[in-house]
Amino acid sequence: MLSREARVIKRLFDIVGAVVVISLTWWVMLIAWLIASVETRSNGLFIQKRIGKDAEPFSLFKIKTMKKVEGLETSVTTSTDRRITKSGAFFRRTKIDELPQLFNVLFGTMSFVGPRPDVPGFADRLEGEARVILTLRPGITGPASLKYKEEERLLAEQEEPEVYNREVIWPDKVKINMAYVKHWSLKKDMAYIIKTAAG
Repeated sequence: MLSREARVIKRLFDIVGAVVVISLTWWVMLIAWLIASVETRSNGLFIQKRIGKDAEPFSLFKIKTMKKVEGLETSVTTSTDRRITKSGAFFRRTKIDELPQLFNVLFGTMSFVGPRPDVPGFADRLEGEARVILTLRPGITGPASLKYKEEERLLAEQEEPEVYNREVIWPDKVKINMAYVKHWSLKKDMAYIIKTAAG
């Protein structure tokens, strides 16, 4: 687990970084929100309950990239999902849809780097040593996110995406995130951010 000093350093990095990036990208978020609002005919800001630090639920912010399709209800999204809008496909490819999570970082419910926050039914059910993952705020990016950056395409290739996600991808993410907590360093966090920004 991270020491108290490491936690303070990580949080200060998050606050300063979030303020800087928000000041540079607020206009991108505004334009994306307007486009998403028009295309989905609803509020272009997507708010969803996710599981955060200490298994506490929080509201995650994203630009809305999907519209409602009758009869299609699942928390698993593939690259061929019929719910994804035209602008949403672009926002997902460029990660613009993730920008509002900078406010989650600023408010303290997320971090720049850490385990991705999942919907209820995954992280909140961790047991034993795996619960060490819940000692950190979830992140916008991280080692598991980078490994599975093509997760939607991978799921689209499976006959049963939800089963594959739960039985293959999720257990692997748990192992990766446990190692991340155990070997955390600010230098590694910065490397993950650079790799994410580089595409």
